[in-house]
Amino acid sequence: MSTSMGLSSSSRLPKNRAVNRQQLFSTIKRVVVKVGSSTLTEGTDLSLIKMERLVEELSQVKQNGIEVVLVTSGAIAAGRGRLAHYFQDSAGSTLDPSQSTKVASCNSGINPVIPELQAAAAVGQIHLMYGYKQLFEQFGHLAAMILVTQDDFDHRQRYTHISDTLRTLLRFGVIPVINENDTVAVDEIKVGDNDTISAYVTNLVEADLLLILSDQAGFYTRDPRKYPEAELISTIIQITDEIRAAAGGAGTEKGTGGMQTKIRAAEIVTGAGEIMVIADGSQPLVINQVLSGREVGTLFLPPDATRRMSARRRWIAYSRPTRGVLFVDDGAKKALTTGGKSLLPSGIRHVSGDFKFGDTVSCCDGNQQEFARGLVNYTAQETKQILGKHTRQLQKIIGNFYYDEVIHRDNLVLLKSSQN
Repeated sequence: MSTSMGLSSSSRLPKNRAVNRQQLFSTIKRVVVKVGSSTLTEGTDLSLIKMERLVEELSQVKQNGIEVVLVTSGAIAAGRGRLAHYFQDSAGSTLDPSQSTKVASCNSGINPVIPELQAAAAVGQIHLMYGYKQLFEQFGHLAAMILVTQDDFDHRQRYTHISDTLRTLLRFGVIPVINENDTVAVDEIKVGDNDTISAYVTNLVEADLLLILSDQAGFYTRDPRKYPEAELISTIIQITDEIRAAAGGAGTEKGTGGMQTKIRAAEIVTGAGEIMVIADGSQPLVINQVLSGREVGTLFLPPDATRRMSARRRWIAYSRPTRGVLFVDDGAKKALTTGGKSLLPSGIRHVSGDFKFGDTVSCCDGNQQEFARGLVNYTAQETKQILGKHTRQLQKIIGNFYYDEVIHRDNLVLLKSSQN
């Protein structure tokens, strides 16, 4: 059984919302497809047969006049098979690459698993991308490789350069193939999952659709692997607290299994005004089924389909992590949400986090609900000094200052979920 979901829980069936998928998907001109390792592997090894099926279908989509960007996993899996005899622990058993937090046994204190995973990624990346190159060329298409880290999305100039490169490749008819640069990525510069990267890329190229190919048929009310009675949700019209709870967290009993990052991706994509689908990557011709308007997988709709964020506002709101929170009073919230004003120090009541000039921060109301994000003009320490103060007092408090506003209205983005 499938259903539509808005404000609801698995124990309370939601109101249905009719969606004409054929009409909705008939306007798609650019799609980002994300494929995970589970869709590309057979056992622990990369499956060339599965890769070929994927490439053939993407080539079909391209032939039908839709621009395609592929976000792929699989580098570590591809490299692990070629380095299998090196992945041995002291007992002679194969190391599990997922154990990236394994405590080091060497005196240097360096985690031995991380370098081994990065080595596997380095070896596997070239084989993975070479496989895509060969397969796409068989179907008459040229592929390009782009490796990214969080830094590429944090910095406006680098973000713009990647955007320009991707748009130029698409204009030339090339299919970009994107993966995280696991060879160099550490916690400080790591996005961490390709679901989030695919959402970033969707906003970066302003694609009409993000299609995440999963090992599940879509988003369920509960984890279907543990609970056979779980229901597939066909359409999600708003990502609510109930939806997030259904996705669960690590080790939770009722989570839908691996869906936390996908819900985060859906928030990023739908918040910018686009649509997202989660579907079963093992289902034959699943991409074509989705694009033809078949009721396949789970469809996530934006809060307001008539309003799409500009490229710069997408970057501010969704392409870099927030470094702090500004809690504002009711007057400031009203000025920001309905008056189109900037955030002044006088409207701030509390500051959380450690941020610098130019970082992205969240704006929350008295109920601790986030309603906006913006680029901050002061450090966390400076903001704490001037919160609640009038602009005329700033020079006396912090000396020379360059901005009347803590966040200028041109650098502030209202989150659509807060406007419903």
